[in-house]
Amino acid sequence: MTENRNDTAAVWSDPDDVPDLTSPEWRDALDAAPVRRGRPKSPSPKVSTTLRLDPDVVEHFRSGGPGWQTRINDALRQAAGLQEP
Repeated sequence: MTENRNDTAAVWSDPDDVPDLTSPEWRDALDAAPVRRGRPKSPSPKVSTTLRLDPDVVEHFRSGGPGWQTRINDALRQAAGLQEP
């Protein structure tokens, strides 16, 4: 069963082969590189709210597994007429 696995052993690299990142050309390249941290901003972000629901309603949606909050959101959109069934 292991014949299908790829070898993930790290290949040793000589530390002397690493370029000097403090040289002017590397410093300019690193300074000009855009910094992107985290997840991109959503065009339609969700609104955090507190909603009190009956325990049996929550259990019904949770019993369907992961994504239960999305399913509640979809059910509310249908009830409000904002989404097709």
